[in-house]
Amino acid sequence: MTTTTRRRLGAGTALLASVALLAACGSGTPGQSADEDAEAGDREVVEFWHHTFTTPENEWYEQVVEDFNASQDEIFVNSTVVPGDAWDEKMTAAQAAGTAPDVYPVPGRLNDGVRLGSYLALDDLMPAEAFEQVTDSAAEISQVDGTWYGYPLLLEPQRVLYWNKDIFAEAGLDPETPPTSWDELYEACEQIQPVLSDGQFCIETFSDQDTLAWSTVAEQMHVAGHLPISEDWTTAEATDPAYEELIEHYTTLYDEGYIPRQSLAAGNSAAPFGEGEVAMITQGSWGMSELVADYPEVVESTGVAPTVTSDGNQTETLTTVGNFKWVIDANTENAEATAAFIEFALAGDTDVLLPFFVNTQFTKAPAREDVAEAVNADPGAAEAPWAQVITEDVVPYTIGEPLYPWDVNVAMGLAIQQSMMGDVAPADALAEANATIEQIIEREDLPTNREELGD
Repeated sequence: MTTTTRRRLGAGTALLASVALLAACGSGTPGQSADEDAEAGDREVVEFWHHTFTTPENEWYEQVVEDFNASQDEIFVNSTVVPGDAWDEKMTAAQAAGTAPDVYPVPGRLNDGVRLGSYLALDDLMPAEAFEQVTDSAAEISQVDGTWYGYPLLLEPQRVLYWNKDIFAEAGLDPETPPTSWDELYEACEQIQPVLSDGQFCIETFSDQDTLAWSTVAEQMHVAGHLPISEDWTTAEATDPAYEELIEHYTTLYDEGYIPRQSLAAGNSAAPFGEGEVAMITQGSWGMSELVADYPEVVESTGVAPTVTSDGNQTETLTTVGNFKWVIDANTENAEATAAFIEFALAGDTDVLLPFFVNTQFTKAPAREDVAEAVNADPGAAEAPWAQVITEDVVPYTIGEPLYPWDVNVAMGLAIQQSMMGDVAPADALAEANATIEQIIEREDLPTNREELGD
């Protein structure tokens, strides 16, 4: 048994003191194998579903469940991995049948689930000190009206700039100084293009309708100071001329040949950068994990920086931030035992969480201050300079994903894409997006929904 494992078990035992009197209610849980049934014995069973993630993330999920089950003899966590493409269907069916798992991770905002009564509040299930180290950014996406409905695992900026220092040097640019504004980006691309070969481009950024829909939310806020719908969701506000400037930016990249005519890979992949097809790429912070794993030869020459903004201001609305929180299903009959598992995995000993962030190559920001300190102190952090960029230069300047319906994002993504490709003038594209958003407001009675969602 390693020192780390012993510390984990010790921490788990201490954390479980608060649930020492939980009554065991037997095994025989539907869906468990005979071996799992035997292993659970007469312990209280907590059903835990989670998605399929990257290999190091999957290994951490498996290990934390194993460690928790070994740390005590009153609660048994039964872990079920659900593939991403099956998640929605499986979860919806389980919730309709009243057989949803006790605990599961949730991305995005919690407001709609809270409005529908899907989650239990954690405030009365976990001690107040369990939340003291949670960062402000993580608290914002884990609380609704000041109540904790999720315990955060990570924050993940959805836009970061990666640049190839070798290509910058070859083009006569400072290899340590990436562009920060649109104008600087155009100037850099003008210098870079002559050194590129056929099939290479200056930058790969998000360019298809669906990816533009979510990836430009922070850009929309940055250029206009607001999103394309009023805060009370009564009025569409997509015709702001500032949005025309955003469209013209993408049009410039497209018309000048700085970006490819079609995306070179899936919207969440850094492969075009790793394969040398582009000198720069705009991608989520997870892109660095992909580069380290699949393209180690480019890591040394890769720089990571906050994404380019319209005005070069990199301390305001840089990007939306992805995240995962664990929630307790409102219909659980094992609330205290489930909370004990969350406390062990996410709110206790930093050594439990350290492998998650180290093994994912420091590409995700911890949701707790003390975990961030432990991650930064890890010897591997010195070999991962992007970790500090992500946690200190990007995460503090992110915004949460919008609460309004996805269709609003799609309307804006379609406007940007159509106009970028020359199909329609920016003002006309935005007028169409505005009309679509007005229809969504009326169709879904958004003003009423907004009031019910809370802050």
